[in-house]
Amino acid sequence: MPQSDIIVVERLVKRYGARVAVRGVSFAVKEGEIVGLLGPNGSGKSTILRILTGYLRSSSGSVRIGGVDVAEQAARNYAGYVPEDAPLYDWMRVGEFLEFMAAIKGVRGRAAGAAIASVCTQLDLERVVGLTVGKLSRGYRQRVAIAQALVNNPPILVFDEPTNALDAYQVIGIRELIRSLAGQRTVLVASHVLTEIEKVASRIMILRDGDLLTADATNEGSRAPRFRLRIVGPRQAVLAGLRNVAGVVAAEVQVAAPTASADSVDTATYLVETASRPRIAEDMAQSVVGNGFALAELVEEKPDLERVFLDLTRRATEARVA
Repeated sequence: MPQSDIIVVERLVKRYGARVAVRGVSFAVKEGEIVGLLGPNGSGKSTILRILTGYLRSSSGSVRIGGVDVAEQAARNYAGYVPEDAPLYDWMRVGEFLEFMAAIKGVRGRAAGAAIASVCTQLDLERVVGLTVGKLSRGYRQRVAIAQALVNNPPILVFDEPTNALDAYQVIGIRELIRSLAGQRTVLVASHVLTEIEKVASRIMILRDGDLLTADATNEGSRAPRFRLRIVGPRQAVLAGLRNVAGVVAAEVQVAAPTASADSVDTATYLVETASRPRIAEDMAQSVVGNGFALAELVEEKPDLERVFLDLTRRATEARVA
């Protein structure tokens, strides 16, 4: 059964006076997805999240979550929000803070007690529930911030830079928590750290200067498959043979024996950019063997998110200059 879109953003614009922070952004997120929003600081990520969760009003465009416009109060019950620097009250005990947040979200009495117990178990907060928030480590503070977002059991969770300023162990813990939510809730997580987004998200959107460059960086990367081949033969002849294969866009030596000349017979690793077409790998293999060279390895490389990001941002910059 196909999943339905639980978040729908259409032509979203946000202006701060003369400055445009978000420029006509549109995207959709399906139920159960973990989607990453990747972009450098100042790209508009936090602005989009604040509009989506009802903390800011857009200048134009529309945002619907669970079929409800975010301008309506009812929409706020759909999303739990963990901002980059979540406002926690240091003088409150953890349990008191969660009771306070549950009441704000309309969860009271026995229901609140059960909800708090559940999130404390899920986030391993039982040992600190009686401590004041101000005494907690940075990692536990982040867990409390996530707990308040979960306390009313929303179908959507929104994270803004969730691993910022955490140590390595804390980062791993938050990363595993986000991954564990796959299928149970819809998660939208924003970060400027490419490797963190890559480790948790099933789909990655890239934002720059308020423009959405792609809603799926993985598919963006797969449009031009790249292969790594290890071949024994004269390098110039090998390169000529590879470049003559229909669909090969570019071929270059990636790693060669340090003392070998260009015309010597040696084992080298070649990086080949190709166009998307059927049987391109088989055609390259046949060409290599047919030319009398030995093919030691042929591997299709997974889409390189860093390469996709750099290519997209370069093209966006060139388009603006033009």
